[in-house]
Amino acid sequence: MPTKPSKKLETFDNPNPGRDYVIRIRIPEFTCLCPKTGQPDFATLYLEYIADHTCVELKALKLYVWSFRDEGAFHEAITNRILDDLVQATRPRYMKLTADFNVRGGIFTTVVADYRKPDWTPQESAPVLASSVWRND
Repeated sequence: MPTKPSKKLETFDNPNPGRDYVIRIRIPEFTCLCPKTGQPDFATLYLEYIADHTCVELKALKLYVWSFRDEGAFHEAITNRILDDLVQATRPRYMKLTADFNVRGGIFTTVVADYRKPDWTPQESAPVLASSVWRND
């Protein structure tokens, strides 16, 4: 049976919950539809997070991202929705999502949203999260 898009975000136990470490995931093939024109919007998503008890499973993340392909949404709304869904699924210590959309009508859009667990204080030895978009190019 072929794989299908899904809104279900699966997780697995953090293999080292006693340490603050950064997980970085680059998703270069995100697509959704412009709610005004119905035309496709393309973006690269950059996800950075410090897990608490669970991590997001990558195949489930791929199928989740794929599920937006035929949905209409403004860049700002879709970025915040994805972050909210990921935070709800994983309950991280910290998470940041950067959505870097391709040019449309001569305008580039990048939306950055983040979440910090209210009672979390980074460990002194915690890695510094990137202040700008990181690239694996």
